[in-house]
Amino acid sequence: MQLLVPLPLYGVSMKAVVWSKNFCPFCDSAKELLTLKGYEIEERIVGAPYTKEDLIAAVPDARTVPQIFLDDQYIGGYDQLKEHFGM
Repeated sequence: MQLLVPLPLYGVSMKAVVWSKNFCPFCDSAKELLTLKGYEIEERIVGAPYTKEDLIAAVPDARTVPQIFLDDQYIGGYDQLKEHFGM
């Protein structure tokens, strides 16, 4: 089975912000999926240098990580990211 990886459109910047923590398998899976989809990832790790309060300021209802934004649009967690990509 061949894995098809969509390439980003030339000249179009696709950016993701991923709020995460160290040793988080869902965070790692989200970053891997975003990389495969051609997104440039800005990772904001809660604990260093970002705080839990920083995360809550960005996503008031956040209770878990990852919390993901694509091109400034809030997506949610890893399950919502998969739904966003039709998976």
